[in-house]
Amino acid sequence: MLTQLRPALVLVILMTIITGLIYPAIVTGIAQVAMPGKANGSLIEGAKGPVGSELIGQPFSDPKHFWSRPSATSPYPYNASSSSGSNQGPTNPALTDAVKDRIKALHDADPDNKAPVPVDLVTASGSGLDPHVSPAAADYQVTRVAKARGVAPERVRELVARYTEGRQLGFLGEPRVNVLQLNLALDKLGG
Repeated sequence: MLTQLRPALVLVILMTIITGLIYPAIVTGIAQVAMPGKANGSLIEGAKGPVGSELIGQPFSDPKHFWSRPSATSPYPYNASSSSGSNQGPTNPALTDAVKDRIKALHDADPDNKAPVPVDLVTASGSGLDPHVSPAAADYQVTRVAKARGVAPERVRELVARYTEGRQLGFLGEPRVNVLQLNLALDKLGG
């Protein structure tokens, strides 16, 4: 039995060193050289240091800011260590109630807006961490944000257009707006 146990232990130790230490060190080194920003979390820097990641959504509720897509993570929204959707189907009363509450919150924040509410402002993404909203969701919020900041809606629309990202490689995905980057640009604008 010892003749079989020794090679097995040597193989476990060797594979642990190769796959647990050497390989991760090589991949990390390549990532740090090839794309250091992405390798370090795609952090967005503010005046006093990092304010978030361009890959993870954040909650915004101030009328002066664009609101993010809702999060379904637990135990708190936008919990990056607990990425998940709500797993609630369209016939689930809890989902229906949550969507109704979100629509009411949007209408309460901007009672003059009679446009249909874009679906991504009232439903969570599959990960619960989506940092983007659709251009339609951003456009829905322009009037509220402009009014709260005391600036012309055209000026806010210009910022939305500047922070709208196109499809990847010209054909993958949909156009989208990174909410954190847009709100940081708004804060620089003032109001």
